[in-house]
Amino acid sequence: MELGLLYEFEAPKPWAGDHPWGQRTMERQAYKNCVEQITLADRKGFHTAWLVEHHFREGRSHMPCNDVVLGALSQITENIRLGFGVTLMPHEFIHPVRVAEKVATVDLLSRGRAEWGMGRSTPMEQMAFGVDGAESKKKMLAACKTVSEMWAQEYYEEDSEYLKFPKRMVTPKPYQYPHPPCWMAASSEETIRMAGQNGLGLLCFSIMQPLEKLAGLIDIYREEQKNAVPVSHVHTNKVGVYTLVHCTESRNKFETNRVWDSMWWWYRESAAFILKWEMAHLPKEAQDKAFPLLKKQADGDFDIHSFDDQDMVIIGTPEECLRKFLKYEEAGIDQVLCYVNFGYLPQEAVLESIALLGDYVIPELKAMGAKRTARNLEDSIALQAAE
Repeated sequence: MELGLLYEFEAPKPWAGDHPWGQRTMERQAYKNCVEQITLADRKGFHTAWLVEHHFREGRSHMPCNDVVLGALSQITENIRLGFGVTLMPHEFIHPVRVAEKVATVDLLSRGRAEWGMGRSTPMEQMAFGVDGAESKKKMLAACKTVSEMWAQEYYEEDSEYLKFPKRMVTPKPYQYPHPPCWMAASSEETIRMAGQNGLGLLCFSIMQPLEKLAGLIDIYREEQKNAVPVSHVHTNKVGVYTLVHCTESRNKFETNRVWDSMWWWYRESAAFILKWEMAHLPKEAQDKAFPLLKKQADGDFDIHSFDDQDMVIIGTPEECLRKFLKYEEAGIDQVLCYVNFGYLPQEAVLESIALLGDYVIPELKAMGAKRTARNLEDSIALQAAE
């Protein structure tokens, strides 16, 4: 199993100062800190740095232009892969040709290190961009096919329900041939099935559900992959899962590092955001079911330790984190996207966490994987000899 990173570039409130300087000061520091963290992760052997695309999410995610930041990272990193996690794809967000150009440019600048994820976002962002929510799934898949064909064909043209595009050469073409791996963000069983059916890598989360429930959804994804008809020219059959991760030499440092405060902030803000911006757009049955839980969480009325107990987050010493990562691997997860920069964690604590994961956990995971491969090879040879 591989360890990656997921970044939203948080700017937690309260900001130190009124408009306009409070927000600007926090954002400047957030961008500086995150770039420093990713460059360290590159040296420590992390597989991929995934950067989100979100708009208008004050405090939680100040990352609307992941292509710009990934382009910058391509010039100051050497090995870490650079993931669009994700590009918002229904046509109202962005024309497919702009996606093809942006992702291919990052792939060229990084000499073939780009990973391309796509998603639909949520009603709060969709409404601001005029996205037709009812058609957004179909449009996302249609746009995915369009982008992959723009990369594969010398000239491309389309006359379809969602796009009228005259014959043009779309440039540049990606460094990777035929193009970077394609992933899809999904959370419901329906969209997880869709990712599997279309031969797309799956990006999802454990942060809001117990690991055993997620394992069942991954089984569904793998089953759908058996008869996949890839929507792109690269068939990707991998699962990436993001969750909060903090590794430290001793749990005694949790208070100093504000680990519990930061987790509490993250979960409370997530619930408050859904209540404020998303709840009204859910079906009434879903509203009635979700509201009591979200209201308690938004009010801070929950036991933050329960998320640790249920393996929904990965926090602790290197040994404790390793044991939890192995549980994720057993659940069928290929890459954990470590959300290491959350809430009020000091910069030095985040850098220590990345270093400990890179110096201890990643080598152990690789060694265990090599041993399993060797055992499987030995078993295969023995089986052939017996036949």
